[in-house]
Amino acid sequence: MGPLAGKICSSCGRLTAEYTEFKCPKCGSSNLVRCKHCRETYNKYKCAECKFEGP
Repeated sequence: MGPLAGKICSSCGRLTAEYTEFKCPKCGSSNLVRCKHCRETYNKYKCAECKFEGP
C-alpha cells in the first residue's frame, strides 16, 4: 500500500484528494484547503494566521 495523497480540509479536518487550495482572501499569507463536500455545503473555514472566517 502506497502513501496517502491529498491535503487536510481547513473546514472539516479530513484528508481529501478532491480539494481546492487558495490563499486567505484577507491576509494572503495562509493557504486554505477545502474539500469538495465542504465547498458544496458552504461549510465555514478559518484562517490560522488572521482568523478570517469565510463560507
